[in-house]
Amino acid sequence: MRTKTIVYALLPVAIIAGAATYHRSQRNTELTHQTTVKAAGLLSVTVVPVEEHTFRPAVPFTGTLLAVNRAELKGEVTGRMTRVAVQEGDTVTAGALLGAQDEDDYLLGVQAAEAQLAQARAQALQAQRDNDRAISLLEKRSITKQSAQQAETAYNANRAAVQAAESNLGLARLRLKKARIVAPFAGQVARRLVQPGEMLNPGQPAFEVVDNRKLEIQANLSAEVMGLVKPGLSVTFRTAGIGHPVAGTLTQVSPSLSADGRTLRVRIEVPNPDGQLKGGLFVEGVILGQGEVKLPALPATLLKAESGDADLFVAQEGVARRRKVSLGVEQNGFRPVQGLALKNMVIDGGKDLVGEGTRLQVMTTPAGGK
Repeated sequence: MRTKTIVYALLPVAIIAGAATYHRSQRNTELTHQTTVKAAGLLSVTVVPVEEHTFRPAVPFTGTLLAVNRAELKGEVTGRMTRVAVQEGDTVTAGALLGAQDEDDYLLGVQAAEAQLAQARAQALQAQRDNDRAISLLEKRSITKQSAQQAETAYNANRAAVQAAESNLGLARLRLKKARIVAPFAGQVARRLVQPGEMLNPGQPAFEVVDNRKLEIQANLSAEVMGLVKPGLSVTFRTAGIGHPVAGTLTQVSPSLSADGRTLRVRIEVPNPDGQLKGGLFVEGVILGQGEVKLPALPATLLKAESGDADLFVAQEGVARRRKVSLGVEQNGFRPVQGLALKNMVIDGGKDLVGEGTRLQVMTTPAGGK
């Protein structure tokens, strides 16, 4: 029993020792391989094969994101800014007060007009009673016809005075309304151009409100592609600060070309419910047409920093060879590439260290982004 106990006690030690010996052996093998590669003057790299993928026809465009709902609010009356209720970046609801000019003065004007209207209505009511009494007395021949006509004239004059007072009250309320600058829709304050105490004149900008929940791009395309675009097509684009392609929809195509006959204006709508995108961002993208075509392609992650024309290195018989290629726009994680044949092995890992003629040690081959 004691012998078995000793064997069981030593078994975990043996397993640990064996594992350590195995890993040490693997490490020594790797170090030996690296030493051999280094001595031979080889650069270790990984490669990605050029593979065939399906792409839709793509019409490139550039443009600027703009809020569909955007408004520059200007002064409509002359007055001093007695209240500024918002800061730039504030979220506002439709009808929210942004600022007001001489608000107390215009409010007093409304109250005075209301009092004048009340007085005019009271006088008109009394004139109506006098006129009704005059008509009754005239029928009884208790007053002269001239007296009855005078009562009727006074009644009509008071009715006109009521109408004039109602108009004055409407104008006073309109001036007060114009003195209060309100948000025309829900959104954010993009700019605040006035400060409390400043004079604001008619036509002078005071605030800018935008609703970034729905954006648009107005792009000019070459007239040569007008047969390829129509409302409803999908759009994808990239912009600064967003690490992934953004989707949109082509909603409008101009019914006519520009005056010089060279460009076609289109409108693209971009939903932005989370507010991640901002108006004013420059974008580059493509309108995806109908139909499909198979083309040689590489993973977009490999070509993330490359523009339309690029220099890539391929591994050919253990040597790096430079290739000039043309790259298309990313679709579904891949970019079409012209200038390379299918199955060409493009250097990925170590690509920043290679040059024309560098001797290579190809380590592994990723699955081409699959």
